[in-house]
Amino acid sequence: MTDPRTTNADAPRPLQNTRDSAAGPGRLLGAVFGDLRAVDGALYAAVAATPTPTLDRTLRHLSHAADHSKISFAIAAALALAGKRPRKAALAGVGAIAVASASANLLGKRLVRRARPDREAARVTVDRHVKMPTSASFPSGHTASAVAFATAVGVVLPPAAVPLGALASAVGYSRVHTGVHYPGDVAAGAV
Repeated sequence: MTDPRTTNADAPRPLQNTRDSAAGPGRLLGAVFGDLRAVDGALYAAVAATPTPTLDRTLRHLSHAADHSKISFAIAAALALAGKRPRKAALAGVGAIAVASASANLLGKRLVRRARPDREAARVTVDRHVKMPTSASFPSGHTASAVAFATAVGVVLPPAAVPLGALASAVGYSRVHTGVHYPGDVAAGAV
């Protein structure tokens, strides 16, 4: 064990009880969240600054298709027509959307109340824009619903897991690409 009286600055130190210990965790947590916000903002700015004219239209359309889980419901309808097991997967997916959407939109957004990103300040090109939602930014409801659908369907129908997981990832990225979410909102929605 290292002697606590050592003068080596790199040596481990025993924990010390100080009068200000209650403020320590709060300050640490504040610093961690500050760092996470800075990384989140930098990632958002990097996506905004990356020219991708060939992707802009496709990702804008994908973002629209994910509004109210339209794309997931369309896939569920197709699965429901494909037999007993795919129908069971579709029902599981629709149920998962209901739970995820309620959790993200009715609980998460009301608890965190994070403001939407400033697309103009980040110079997100107009070709990427979708209508800016009026709800809070955190977490991404689109991502939460898409990931929940992909996961539930994939559990019941494993061959669908990878393509639906890729689609859910693309939906999440489309929300950052179009400028309506920070990457952290999408990551939280995916959890």
